Amino acid sequence: MMRFTLSVLYLAIAAAIPAFAQQAAVPKQTPVVENCVVQYINKVDVPARAEGSLTEMRVDEGVTVAKDYVLAVIDDTAAKINLALKQAEEKEAVLNATNEVNLNDAKNSEQLAKAEAEAYEELRRERAIPYWELEKKKLEADRALLRIDLAEMNKSIAEVQAFGKRQELALAEYELKRRQIVAPWDGFIESRRAQLGEWVQPGTPILTLIQMDKLRVEGDIDALESRRIVKGTKVEVKVFDIGTSSSSEQKPIKGILGYVSMEIDLNGRHRVWVEIDNVKDDGVWRYKPGMMAEIKIP
Repeated sequence: MMRFTLSVLYLAIAAAIPAFAQQAAVPKQTPVVENCVVQYINKVDVPARAEGSLTEMRVDEGVTVAKDYVLAVIDDTAAKINLALKQAEEKEAVLNATNEVNLNDAKNSEQLAKAEAEAYEELRRERAIPYWELEKKKLEADRALLRIDLAEMNKSIAEVQAFGKRQELALAEYELKRRQIVAPWDGFIESRRAQLGEWVQPGTPILTLIQMDKLRVEGDIDALESRRIVKGTKVEVKVFDIGTSSSSEQKPIKGILGYVSMEIDLNGRHRVWVEIDNVKDDGVWRYKPGMMAEIKIP
């Protein structure tokens, strides 16, 4: 009876060993990022910053522009005239501030008045002139000193006025620049929102500009599976052609997670994204917002 029991136990253990071995051979699954899609990083409706009529539209839809490129111009006739006026006023103020003729003249007059007063003192000691003549020359010498102080004060006032005119000139230059609508960064003109000759107000959208050299692939991941997934985790990205499941890139794009949301949505998932560099094929951007993608966590 004992021999039979040992035999049964042996058979049970032997049957269980493959099951345990099979279970141990199952690879550990990595978190899966789902619903991945290519998105914009920067997309903006470039606004007007001044009131007036659009006199120039220098770009059209489909054009790639560089940062600070002038996209359009609002009527700047009055701003240019005001700038020329402020330039002239600033130049006049600088000339007055650097003019030392009055100061030098006051110093020379003081030296002359002092010399005359000393000469009259000698004459007075010899009783060749009356007392009041000497006092008059002394007062003239003191007055010459005051003229030096006055000339120095006027020069300081002129320097302050020159500073004020420089600020007025800077303001005039800013007002002129406000009438130039410039690209805030390198981008692609997606659409024109205003037309040539249209009257615009500050804040009126003129053009829609999108960044294409860098894009973002966004997806979501199960909150329970993503506990060990943090910002900076290395990933591999594939972008698929629209309407197909084939990747437009032969090799996966290596990158890192730039963001892992702290918020869990109603489906119990986190939002994550990774930035990728875009490239051009024959002048056409390879990746476009809206393309489906895949994020793998090795």
